[in-house]
Amino acid sequence: MAASQGTGSSPSDTSQDTKGQSENNGQDFTRPQNLFQLRDTYETAPGPTRQVTHDTLTLRADRWFNLCPQWQLALRMDLPFVAKNAISSENPEGDFIYGLGDAYTQAALIRTFDPRWAAGIGLRLITPTGQETLTSDKWRLMPQAAVRAMLPEIASDSYFTALVRYDQSVAGDPTARTISNLQLAPTLNISLPDDWFITFYPNPDIRVNFGDPVTGQTGRFFLPFDAMIGRKLTKNLTTSLEVGVPIIKDYPVYDFKTEARLNYSY
Repeated sequence: MAASQGTGSSPSDTSQDTKGQSENNGQDFTRPQNLFQLRDTYETAPGPTRQVTHDTLTLRADRWFNLCPQWQLALRMDLPFVAKNAISSENPEGDFIYGLGDAYTQAALIRTFDPRWAAGIGLRLITPTGQETLTSDKWRLMPQAAVRAMLPEIASDSYFTALVRYDQSVAGDPTARTISNLQLAPTLNISLPDDWFITFYPNPDIRVNFGDPVTGQTGRFFLPFDAMIGRKLTKNLTTSLEVGVPIIKDYPVYDFKTEARLNYSY
């Protein structure tokens, strides 16, 4: 373990060549990286009287550890800063309110079976750290699991990951909306020439809501078209832009979404 961490190697070093690891863009749940990420997420969603805009700037830190051959522990922390213009009793004019959102920490245990197959399970804890009108007012637990298959037949770092997680509120303000929804991500990453890549469903934005309804909800299901294109600028620096638009929005998660990322791996 000490030798591995000291040389800055990654979990995939035991199962992939150096070139394949250098192409890892940081989106694979089963191949965590030591990284810092700056992420800006812009979303519009239905509100009681008008469309609501959310703009979230998130600082992320990831760190992984070798436990033994083929087993890794991956840790993550996110700190979001939110701008939101929802109309409420505290904000009757619908002005933008700025402040800290709900932070979370996450731990995942990952097993690499061979150069093609890997799987992992994890748990995320979301804490109601946000200020009034920018928080869910709920403590939430999010168990998750993923299975990944590398697709070298397409390109050296192409892969498919099936990820499922469940967002469940467990404590907090009893008058706040209960959160309970299933989230899915059938992620397909395709490597392109010159260090470019395209990823379909990089986030688990496919949702099935079993909790309290949200504004404009007529059913339980949300299915978007969600795709991301990016490029590894250097061995350590990766940038990408994601766009999501609804196909089915009986449960309206968003009307439109963009997400820009800048990853620095070390």
